[in-house]
Order: sequence, then C-alpha cells, then structure tokens
Amino acid sequence: MNLAELIGPDRVAVRVRAADKMALIGELGRRAGQALGLAPAAIAASLAAREALGSTGVGNGIAVPHARLDGLTSLAGFFLRLDRAIDFDAIDDKPVDLVFLLLSPADGPGAHLSALAAVSRRLRTPDVAAAIRAAPDAAAVRGVLTAAG
Repeated sequence: MNLAELIGPDRVAVRVRAADKMALIGELGRRAGQALGLAPAAIAASLAAREALGSTGVGNGIAVPHARLDGLTSLAGFFLRLDRAIDFDAIDDKPVDLVFLLLSPADGPGAHLSALAAVSRRLRTPDVAAAIRAAPDAAAVRGVLTAAG
C-alpha cells in the first residue's frame, strides 16, 4: 500500500490544537467531512463508536483512528501533528501527538485492513516518528510519511 495514494498534500496539518480525545475526534470529523463531502457529525460518530470498542492509540504518542463509512467510495487518509500531546487512552498510557485518520468504504474490509497495516508499520518505525515530529511544516511531514522506506 502506497501511503501517497491515501494522503494528499491538503490532508496533512501540523500544530493542530485539541483539548482532549473527543475534541480531536470532532476535529477529525470536521476536516474529513469538508474534504470528502460527508457529514462531519457522522464521521465523528463512527470514530467515537470505534474508540468505544478500544482505543486506537497504538503507543509511542501515535494514534490511528479509523472507521468504515457508508457513502465513501475509496480509502482516505488524513494526518495531524498536534501542537500539544493529549490523553488518548493509548495502550502504553502515553499521550498522543501524531494522528493518522483512516477512513474506508463500508464494503471494503480487505483494503481497510491492508491500509491500516501499512500506516501502522510506517508510523511505528522510531526514525519515522522522530522525523515527523522534527519536520518544519505539513509538506515535510507528508514527505516523511510517503517516502519509500
């Protein structure tokens, strides 16, 4: 899975502020809804329902919230680097500052799992996470995310 296919230049943001996990989920819904032409509240509700099953905070300051959505025709990714790390109920109890949102069509479980695995592998590489945190702007963050590695 090529992450450049998932995440266009307009879908990466740095210095994003969120007071807490639910505020972040609302912000993810807003950004994705605007970009995809879907209802932000429906996206946020799907993400919140997924989080209720178990946190998508995978550790080391990284979260990969994800959901399958009716009305979506292809995979879509968004990446946020938070201005300040927040509690996300991550598996290691560390606050989260790197967030990759993955949205998938409701009827594509295979593609969803493949994309989720690719995103997780890339972000959980310590050098990649450090480079993302050090990147000066959104374009540089996208470059790190999408570089062959």
